[in-house]
Amino acid sequence: MVEPLFARPERVVWSVAGLVHAVSDALAARFAAVTIRGEVSGFSRAASGHCYLSLKDADGEAALLRCAMFRRAASLLNFAPTDGQLVEVRGRLAVYEPRGELQFVIESMQRAGAGALFEQFQKLRARLEGEGLFDADRKRDLPRFPRRVGVVTSLGAAALHDVLTCFARRAPHVEVIVYPSLVQGAEAPRALVDALQTADRRREVDLLILCRGGGSLEDLWAFNDERVVRAIVACELPVLCGVGHETDVTLADLAADVRAPTPTAAAELASPTQEEGLALLAAVARVMERRIHLVIDTQAQRLDRATLRLMRPAELVRRQAERLAVLRHRLRARAERHVPQQRLACREWQGRLARSASVAVGTQRQRLASLEARLAALDPRQVLARGYAWLSDEQGHALTSVDALHSGQTVAADLADGQVRATVLSVQRRTAE
Repeated sequence: MVEPLFARPERVVWSVAGLVHAVSDALAARFAAVTIRGEVSGFSRAASGHCYLSLKDADGEAALLRCAMFRRAASLLNFAPTDGQLVEVRGRLAVYEPRGELQFVIESMQRAGAGALFEQFQKLRARLEGEGLFDADRKRDLPRFPRRVGVVTSLGAAALHDVLTCFARRAPHVEVIVYPSLVQGAEAPRALVDALQTADRRREVDLLILCRGGGSLEDLWAFNDERVVRAIVACELPVLCGVGHETDVTLADLAADVRAPTPTAAAELASPTQEEGLALLAAVARVMERRIHLVIDTQAQRLDRATLRLMRPAELVRRQAERLAVLRHRLRARAERHVPQQRLACREWQGRLARSASVAVGTQRQRLASLEARLAALDPRQVLARGYAWLSDEQGHALTSVDALHSGQTVAADLADGQVRATVLSVQRRTAE
């Protein structure tokens, strides 16, 4: 048998596991140690201690890489990764063989700054907080026993099922009204604002629950929209926000009157159980019953005392007469003791007053004599008696300087025993020695 010159190569048929193993080996050989920078998205920590997340491109490109960080590497973390953080991770590319998915096995992680979306979240939070939209003093208490509760969420969301289940279990008497809205995507903020405004305008519920299930920072971004935050603040109804899981915090949570960690927790806060309501009513009924019995017993005792008084008026008159006699005796005895004491005190004060008056009169006489002597010493006539004269012009003004005189001027000179009118013959100034 003649063999063909060119033998046809045999076709290689891979098994699924074999191909996955081959790809995994190729990736491990080509990318044995790789460092990547990206934004954290959808971070979660399992009960086993392993961590799972996705890394988004830090430059905004449409690229996503699923990552796994096993317990040993996760225990070496010196921070708690959160969605939106910019991190640098070192590890290796691998294939998760059960699902044939590409994944990056992280061996170490460190912070590299805030991601673009997280940085936007922080800036918006700081600006709205500066406007006072998150202040605690503007937040209201929830009604303790609401009759109607409004729920703003998607009709197909698992959060709505959780809320309705909680109300059916805890408070089936509370009516729930759903205001449907998108909770994810570019149109979600506008839809959420419309639902909040509709509920506020209708005023048919006692409070509003704004809720949705958990997700990544991108999934929950509608609840970080400024329009939604301002709509919550402007709402006249109390708003209870339960978005995501316990670790998820949105700007809607900060603006709401009360924040719940999950939608179910929000429903529990808004729906006191029937047992709690009945127990409260029973306690109030017991208090009212005790108070009513106390009032009845008190009034019955007053009635008994009044009846006894009406039945024995003579006894009451006799007691009052005895009391008056005792008071009369006390008054007479007090007067007999008090009057002599007051008379003696009056005599003592009379003597003190006379002595004080005599001393005061003598003191005032001495003072008057002293003032009289000082006044006499200041009498200008005493000065004139020593040979001095008082000169004045025709208008009666005192002349104290030769500058006010001139030759031929008529002046008046007051002496101790009369007045002289004279004419100035000459004026001469005294020269200083």
